[in-house]
Amino acid sequence: MRRILSWLLVAPVALAMLVAIGFVSLFWAPDRPVGALKARWAAPPSAFVEVAGMQVHLRDQGPRDDPEPLVLLHGTADSLHTWTGWVEALKGARRVVTLDLPGFGLTGPFAHDDYSMARYVSFMQALLARIGVDGRKVRCVLAGNSFGGNLAWRVALAHPELVTRLILVDAGGYAANATSIPIGFRVAMTPGINRVMTWALPRGLIESSVKNVYGDPARVTPALVDRYYELALREGNRRAVALRFAHLRPGEMAERIRELTLPTLILWGGRDRLVPPGNARRFAADIRGSELKIFENLGHVPHEEDARVTVAAVARFLEKR
Repeated sequence: MRRILSWLLVAPVALAMLVAIGFVSLFWAPDRPVGALKARWAAPPSAFVEVAGMQVHLRDQGPRDDPEPLVLLHGTADSLHTWTGWVEALKGARRVVTLDLPGFGLTGPFAHDDYSMARYVSFMQALLARIGVDGRKVRCVLAGNSFGGNLAWRVALAHPELVTRLILVDAGGYAANATSIPIGFRVAMTPGINRVMTWALPRGLIESSVKNVYGDPARVTPALVDRYYELALREGNRRAVALRFAHLRPGEMAERIRELTLPTLILWGGRDRLVPPGNARRFAADIRGSELKIFENLGHVPHEEDARVTVAAVARFLEKR
């Protein structure tokens, strides 16, 4: 009887280990060094600049004498490439700076595993100083999507002397109320499973996750999936995403959003299921004088899904004095 009981206790553990080993063998995808990814994902005008002891992947385009450059911050598990359409439309008249935030893209992980919002705000202060946003002659328009939007309004609160205007694109900030979460995010949030995923990563999981955040999944191309997949494999990124989720505090500081008084444009996808449009209306109600535009057929990354339509609203906003 004791042998039977012992077997019953051990068998599920052994089975789970066998499944994990089989999964890793089938979808083996070890980390890739940043050098192996640069040729495809860091072509000119990409540069790597030192900020807070890190080599940050950055693109600085358009006229350098612009006293109000536009700085664009991507969301979780994304990269500066998400803003390509906006940059192409705006760089003729405006200085536009895009970057891979720490833990994502080619910049790679923070040291010491601190992925708190306070750490990111501190990083952004150093980054802005590095590109010449000094709060005197040069201030910036700060735009962000999702996690990047959450970071953007926090930087504006912490350092109002550096930011003249905000653009929030399906931004984080309020308590979580998602109606659908991409499977990649759910995996990254699950202890144990997220460790397995540092060694194995099915491309189909990435494809499913990207389609989940698009209003029209048919817009998701193989080339787009390649980008998300290969940059996820950058050394340290998968572990960093799991740590970022561990630091996540939905709704933290939401009561301070109403302290924002700078001109703000709020852009949202009407089919966003990760941060639903109700959040857009909350931002509009809390930020006095803000402008709200909802794109009914777009999802959580409307700037990427339809750059032409969304950047037109940005251009109008930037033209205003």
